[in-house]
Amino acid sequence: MVLADDDVLLRESLASLLDRSGLEVVGQAGDAAELMELVGRERPDLAVVDIRMPPKFSTEGLEAARVIQRDFPQTAVMVLSAHVEVEHAMDLLADGQRTGYLLKSRVTDITDFVDALKRVERGGSAIDRALVQELVAARRDGDRLGGLTAREREVLALMAEGRSNAGIGQALWVTEGTVEKHVRSILIKLQLPETAEVHRRVLAVLAFLEADLSSDSCYLQCEHRCSLAEYSRAATVRDSR
Repeated sequence: MVLADDDVLLRESLASLLDRSGLEVVGQAGDAAELMELVGRERPDLAVVDIRMPPKFSTEGLEAARVIQRDFPQTAVMVLSAHVEVEHAMDLLADGQRTGYLLKSRVTDITDFVDALKRVERGGSAIDRALVQELVAARRDGDRLGGLTAREREVLALMAEGRSNAGIGQALWVTEGTVEKHVRSILIKLQLPETAEVHRRVLAVLAFLEADLSSDSCYLQCEHRCSLAEYSRAATVRDSR
């Protein structure tokens, strides 16, 4: 994999942590131009990219991630952000495959972080629970989730994080069969097509959650403490896929 972040100390620390976790970092970049050159040369399986990089520290990393998705589809992309930025996240996740969006604060839990990187590299998705919470809260405020039970909302939130039925079952301490029943009910109530493909299911759920967000909600920030665990008792239990 390759790492791109203008913060050299953070980049080197992350590279060291990943190396000790058995993940090979073949190169590092400090800006978007260096990142694109590195990806073109190394053709890595995964690129971990800071959303804001020099020279303007706006969306250079996000734009580079889009180019990687388009020109190097064999390279999965994990974008790291200091805050939840809904508009940017949804734009990046539109493809639904081999893409992740996490807050930088998640890096401190190296086990969960590595699991998320591996899931994205394998072809899945990884979505920060803070982003999921913002989207679910916004939709609930509009009463669009009014038909779902409390348990179905928990399942929906974990679906949107990119978890499989088995992973949801572990997180909620229920059987996989029970989760499948909840998923079918959710898809029916939200009028979403049922599919066994995790990334398509996540894409459908997020598309629904995004639909009624007002323009005033396009830029949202959330500290990492606004954890999904308040309504998902074991959100830190990792996916067993």
